[in-house]
Amino acid sequence: METLRKRGIGSGNGQFEGRFLVAMPGMNASIFAESVVYLCAHSDEGAMGFVLNKPADMTLAELIGHTEFGKTTVLDKAQINDAAGPVRIGGPVDEHRGFVLHSHDYAIDTTIPLSDAICLTSTVDILKSIVAGAGPAQAAIALGYAGWGAGQLEQEIRDNAWLTADADPDIVFAHDHDDKYPAMISRMGIGAANFIPEGGRA
Repeated sequence: METLRKRGIGSGNGQFEGRFLVAMPGMNASIFAESVVYLCAHSDEGAMGFVLNKPADMTLAELIGHTEFGKTTVLDKAQINDAAGPVRIGGPVDEHRGFVLHSHDYAIDTTIPLSDAICLTSTVDILKSIVAGAGPAQAAIALGYAGWGAGQLEQEIRDNAWLTADADPDIVFAHDHDDKYPAMISRMGIGAANFIPEGGRA
């Protein structure tokens, strides 16, 4: 969690912090093809965010079952899976580490507020709370995150790799991943004919 705080998450420093990144079609050969990313940190030192629409090959109950406390706890798998929907692939960095974006009705000492509607907690305590039925009303579980070095994201946006849009908590917490990218493209009033084929690096 200290690493996250050092990244300035929730500081509001960067112009793109707290916004969505929507991948341009020119990124089809990239791991970020058709991705919607919630950018939770942006500063002169770089950026960090979570891909919202790439499901992992794992349910939340299975993820919890791999933790030390999950191995010794009887899990109500249906209830747990309903709590946060499918686990997402948050990005290619620290892909074996879990992060939870969630609503403000849950907070512990390590919780970082990101916006009026979204918080971030990355300790196992929130998973224990979900198992106990005391977790947040809305949650999105991600394995790994997307990261950019100093100036990298700004260059990718200049290279037409990403569109930016206001973040919507409904998109962040929605369980249906397949609809998120088409919904964002439609919401922005953009059709395939409007896209420039070449994009930037990612």
